[in-house]
Amino acid sequence: MENLLKNIEDLRESVLKTMRLLDIERKKEEAREMKVLMAKPGFWDDREKAVEISQKADELEKEVAEWENLRAEIRSLEELVAESAELKDDSLDEEARAQYQKFKKQYEKLEFYVMFSAKYDESNVILSLHAGTGGVDAQDWTQILERMFLRFVEKMNWKAEIVDRTVGNEAGIKSATYNIRGRWAYGYLKSESGVHRLVRISPFDAEAMRHTSFALVEVIPELPDTETVEINESDLRIDVFKSSGPGGQGVNTTDSAVRIKHKPSGIIATCQNERSQHQNKETALKILKSKLFKLEEEKKEAKELKLRGEAEKAEWGKQIRSYVMQPYKMVKDHRTKHETQDIDGVLDGHLAPFMEAYLRWMQK
Repeated sequence: MENLLKNIEDLRESVLKTMRLLDIERKKEEAREMKVLMAKPGFWDDREKAVEISQKADELEKEVAEWENLRAEIRSLEELVAESAELKDDSLDEEARAQYQKFKKQYEKLEFYVMFSAKYDESNVILSLHAGTGGVDAQDWTQILERMFLRFVEKMNWKAEIVDRTVGNEAGIKSATYNIRGRWAYGYLKSESGVHRLVRISPFDAEAMRHTSFALVEVIPELPDTETVEINESDLRIDVFKSSGPGGQGVNTTDSAVRIKHKPSGIIATCQNERSQHQNKETALKILKSKLFKLEEEKKEAKELKLRGEAEKAEWGKQIRSYVMQPYKMVKDHRTKHETQDIDGVLDGHLAPFMEAYLRWMQK
């Protein structure tokens, strides 16, 4: 019983330490302030913003409750075991050990969020995909990746809003950009930034030969409202063209789509999803500012791992992860060495193990 009691005490201390690291008290107060705001008249006038605040408040309350309940349960178990030890009563020993193991697993699961400690890990994400070397196969591969990420977003109960999408001439897509909204979106998805390589027997090859295709994934945190980026109008080249994506009647008959190029950096942002040219320009400019802001942050922080994949050409030898369909099945991350033979599951959005392995690798 004494060893068990010491283990429980250590677990309680670990929980308290992690709660301080995660600033659970601040999050508790933040959730309370959001609830007060939600009760004010006119809160739901801006429904999109209201839903976002409401969802964040619920997520904060859930996180706080999980930690506080775990702390209370461990404390109760500690008191029970201490009393049993004092009375030299071993009748509850087996049950107490089982409870300890249960609480330890709960703690290890919750402790994972400590790894979301970077500045923008809680931010929404601008996710872009670009077909690389490989022709039609690469465009088809890019569309497969698009589905993979949308399935992951669905599993996380996040929201994905299409910003821009260009389909291939024969199959697949040339590029696509999405705004992903959800708590810890950047914390999870930043692991996906880079070149993804596919090896398979091409469905577009009459001789059924194996082909290697590449697609580039770019993950940028959405620029916080509190951050500002100054851009000179003279540094921008703004082009308008007819939209090719969804958007309602008349969207393909007017020059509503907008492409903005920042000439000094070469960074481009495009939007064609909104109904009006003005709305598309606003969205494209917001994306451009996010990209420029993050670029400057990278320069200041001098990080080894870039947050933008666009700086690298999508070709052989640059991949962060390989997906092999034939002659065997394997998905392997070349940074963390994490791998699985369940390629179907990965392509269906089961990406969490790869993302968790990346976060742990970054902590080393």
